Amino acid sequence: MTTLAADQPRDFYQGDFHDFPVVATDIIYQGAAVGDNGSGYARPLEAGDPFRGFADYQADNATGAAGGAFVSCRTRGRVKLAITNLAITDVGKDVYASDDDTFTLAQGANTRIGHVISWISTGYGIVEFGATTGVITELTDNSSGSASDTIATISDAATKDAIASLAAKVNTLIRRLGN
Repeated sequence: MTTLAADQPRDFYQGDFHDFPVVATDIIYQGAAVGDNGSGYARPLEAGDPFRGFADYQADNATGAAGGAFVSCRTRGRVKLAITNLAITDVGKDVYASDDDTFTLAQGANTRIGHVISWISTGYGIVEFGATTGVITELTDNSSGSASDTIATISDAATKDAIASLAAKVNTLIRRLGN
């Protein structure tokens, strides 16, 4: 093991921002939720994309090749968002995006971006968000059991319920680890 014997200048980056190369022939507008297209390029988020953050500035790559422009993203923080059907009782719930400007409490095929930390008014709240740092695939529950907070006594039907409960909790942890 070698230790430094002289100064070693390093390139440091702001911890809450990161630049991502943009897909070909697209524009990411300021404030857009940004997703990864599966090939490492940023694009306006589409349901199911890994979440990269919110665009700090517009990135216009409308006439460029993939990687011809970069988008600066705020990768974590708190943001006021319009969220479909948000109520005062929804504080603490996960927030999902179905595109770059549509936010909901419904998971479905949508992308988790964070969770509600404060209610402002009907349909508006403060969301604590964080970019996905890695992709962990959620478990698929085909047990046909019913999830609960207690693992049931083991029998055929109870085994199904126990598996469903474990899958539900593991999936919640996976979503929370995303940010």
